[in-house]
Amino acid sequence: MDTPCFMGIDVAKEALVVHVHPTAEGWTVPNTVAGLATLGERLASRGPALIVLEATGGYETAAVAALGAAGLPVVVVNPRQVRAFAKATGRLAKTDRVDAEVLALFAERVRPAVRPLTDAATQDLEALLLRRRQLLEMLTAEKNRLGLARKPIRKSLKAHIAYLERELRRTDADLGAAVAASPLWRATDDLLQSVPGIGPVVARTLLAELPELGTLTRRQIAALVGVAPVACDSGAQRGKRAITGGRASVRSALYMATLCATRRNTVIRTYYQHLVALGKAKKVALVACMRKLLVILNAMLHTRTPWRPCLVAQPQ
Repeated sequence: MDTPCFMGIDVAKEALVVHVHPTAEGWTVPNTVAGLATLGERLASRGPALIVLEATGGYETAAVAALGAAGLPVVVVNPRQVRAFAKATGRLAKTDRVDAEVLALFAERVRPAVRPLTDAATQDLEALLLRRRQLLEMLTAEKNRLGLARKPIRKSLKAHIAYLERELRRTDADLGAAVAASPLWRATDDLLQSVPGIGPVVARTLLAELPELGTLTRRQIAALVGVAPVACDSGAQRGKRAITGGRASVRSALYMATLCATRRNTVIRTYYQHLVALGKAKKVALVACMRKLLVILNAMLHTRTPWRPCLVAQPQ
């Protein structure tokens, strides 16, 4: 029986560095349409068991799409997880070639699960959400500068702020149109927004960046988002539990939704007040409410049931 091969691809803006484990072969191709076509053909001929790339802020998107379209088992992983794996195996150096080698070894040892590729409509929605966050960051920065600006530059700042506000309104309109164009998204969006505290931006963030919502158990979805407390114990010592990892953009949106829900949502408000009355720190209580709200949303989408103040059965 042939030994299965595992591949790691280090992604940069200009090039893709490939390493094959266990044969230790390696090569580099340009990160272009022609280069990706050549890479897909070359990898398909070898029948890899798994191909792993790191998330690199979008430079990996074209490569993942090309390899997925070729029917290859490709998965994108968190760079922090790979770096921790590299240190654990004694690989302290960091170059493109070493990174590709570590990714191939990570593929063979860890075997991260291959998930279905995101369809084009969902990728468009993710891009619009990312652009909205960028516009908000720029708008906040310019407004902060305006408060301390000298007279000669105030006109420029005000003009730029007006432009960013127009772009933000247009992006929000595009987000609404994207959701309205899909009957399934419209139905899911209506379910999510039936919950007090969940607004359009949070609902669309969940649609685009948490497609697993409603398909996992309550523990799995909490761990995926990063709102499940992680133990930190050693021997007789019992450390404080804290949340870590997960999908930061989803967690940020859920945090704002939970803040609103502690005021407007009777279930979340009651739970929050109960935890505070027990002596829990307000931040700890708020994180617990984030997890509870996420679990409720997960159950609602699992059963396709709109919001009810009574708790919904959880998928196991």
